[in-house]
Amino acid sequence: MTDDTQKTTHFGFTDIPETEKAGRVQGVFNSVASKYDVMNDAMSLGIHRVWKDAMMDWLAPRPGQRLLDVAGGTGDISFRFLKRAGRGHATVLDLTEPMLVEGRKRADAAAMAEQLDWVVGDAMALPFPDNSFDVYTISFGIRNVTRPQEALNEAFRVLRPGGRLMVLEFSQIPNDMMQKAYDLYSFNIIPRMGQMIAGDRDSYQYLVESIRKFPDQETFLGMLRAAGFGNAKYRNLSMGIACLHSGWKL
Repeated sequence: MTDDTQKTTHFGFTDIPETEKAGRVQGVFNSVASKYDVMNDAMSLGIHRVWKDAMMDWLAPRPGQRLLDVAGGTGDISFRFLKRAGRGHATVLDLTEPMLVEGRKRADAAAMAEQLDWVVGDAMALPFPDNSFDVYTISFGIRNVTRPQEALNEAFRVLRPGGRLMVLEFSQIPNDMMQKAYDLYSFNIIPRMGQMIAGDRDSYQYLVESIRKFPDQETFLGMLRAAGFGNAKYRNLSMGIACLHSGWKL
């Protein structure tokens, strides 16, 4: 019998023991936390903001809802949610404390601290009771989870009946020529940006590689359904560079 310590997963293009992935991911985001938002703008030419707004458009937050934003880092999604809802509460959970520190600074500056909780935790073992939240979001984070299916199962557990899951993630472009152009940009430009802006080429090399290891749109849709989500569907953004997946706890 193979025990858990012998199971492997991917860290970018490198196979590693599952037990090492969380620590390595923490290392990446500890390194880039202070420059994370700046790098997001630089890497995507600001388009990540359009994708996150599209997420909120489809989600249509309502007053009084409780959000759990997993891998929420510096709070981008939570701030958007609270502004759209007008009245509500968001819990930002992230594996990496320095990312949450940056988020708290932004919350204080925006006078939104009272509507937010910041929790260090693991997407695969959420420290919350069953049926606790109306909405669960994870934005550009689930590909960094060691076992994404377990994270989806946990999302289903903590959502209330009628609650909604939304996942924003980089995906696969259904056009070979465009995919080749995107690969050329990703592998040649983004790590160099990481070195120039964040002083860390290796972390951004990992992030580029992790996108290529993430399941395609239909495969990930099947994972939502396997976790129990109904009315599951997806929308491609920017011709498939990113993708929004949605499901309901019916």
